[in-house]
Amino acid sequence: MAFGADELRVLRRALAVALHPVPLADDDVRECLRLAASVDEAVREAGRLRAFLFAELARYRDALPGTATGYLERLQDALAAGYDPRPDDLAALRTLRGNPAATAVLRRCQALAEQSVRSRLAERAVPVPAPAQEPAPRRARLLALPGGRAADAPKPGPAPQPKPKPQPQPKPDERPVPKPSEVFPPRRKPVPPPEQWAVG
Repeated sequence: MAFGADELRVLRRALAVALHPVPLADDDVRECLRLAASVDEAVREAGRLRAFLFAELARYRDALPGTATGYLERLQDALAAGYDPRPDDLAALRTLRGNPAATAVLRRCQALAEQSVRSRLAERAVPVPAPAQEPAPRRARLLALPGGRAADAPKPGPAPQPKPKPQPQPKPDERPVPKPSEVFPPRRKPVPPPEQWAVG
């Protein structure tokens, strides 16, 4: 947004009044209000222009691949106006990879999209303050006094090691359980019957 000489004079005077408050003349107040209205109108016009640019970009993207050069021009204009590339834009640029200009714009859009995602994630991440811990009320320590049950009990020594469980021995009148290889012997290949030689 550019200001003319008269607008800059009014802006400079308004800033000086903001820094050093003094009463203003009616003409100065009217000029400040006129400047504020002009700035508001320029902002609204810029918003309308951006909306038109983004809608035109979507129309060109939908008409791809026939409108590749027009789409690339409008995408670069939109990026200059602060447009965040959408997944549709990245997909469209990937289809145009054969075009060197599209490849360069794709790299730029990927970097902008990554930066945009990172900034949105950083905005969402709300630091959770650690809960304020109140100091616990101090309690008096209980001390064991000599005598009582503690004096009669033997002092505990090191914990005994658990003994390994003995393997159960088969009873003499019981037969041991046979192994599978004893019950089912391996199969042998069938031997062909011996050939008999006929004599005579």
